[in-house]
Amino acid sequence: MTRAEAKEHNRRALLDAARQIVARDGPRARLEEIAERAGLTTGAVYSLFGSKNGLFIALVTDYLGPHYDDLERSVAAGPDLVEAVEGLARHYRRLCDDPDALRHLSFELSLQDLALRDPELAPKLAASVRAHEERLTALLSGRAHAGNVLTLRQARRLATSLRALLVGLSQGVILGLADSAPEEYFAAVARALVAPDVLGPP
Repeated sequence: MTRAEAKEHNRRALLDAARQIVARDGPRARLEEIAERAGLTTGAVYSLFGSKNGLFIALVTDYLGPHYDDLERSVAAGPDLVEAVEGLARHYRRLCDDPDALRHLSFELSLQDLALRDPELAPKLAASVRAHEERLTALLSGRAHAGNVLTLRQARRLATSLRALLVGLSQGVILGLADSAPEEYFAAVARALVAPDVLGPP
């Protein structure tokens, strides 16, 4: 391998190891064990990520990136806002049926636990999540609805509301609290957010 390939290989190994350890141990995740599982030393973590928190920030980005890539592919290419919202809702519902859905939820909750316990990590994790939520905002902005075009401000409000709603509903399904919640239900509830009092002024 070239030096660049070796660096990327080590980076990937550390991210994969961190994801497994964090999902299992949450805030008790030890840097030494992450490095050992990756077949590297803790020095490699500092060399590639700067710190333990730097590794966790990269872990969030590495996890959210493919998730939002899939979200973008789930949205209809046309300009209609309601179709886009329904596509997002249906996508979230389908994710609940993934055999690894419970493992993914455990990992997400572990990351949130890390952020709650570390005042330095919390704002960095929040910033990473917000950056990815901007991708959802961009997907919705400029779409036609009720004879108007959704502004960036309205799209941002809708993106925040949609993410909160769909994440909550998904967790309910995965945990067995909302078994009778088919795709149609997800789509109908999401459609309810495309209302003037939710979208707010342009």
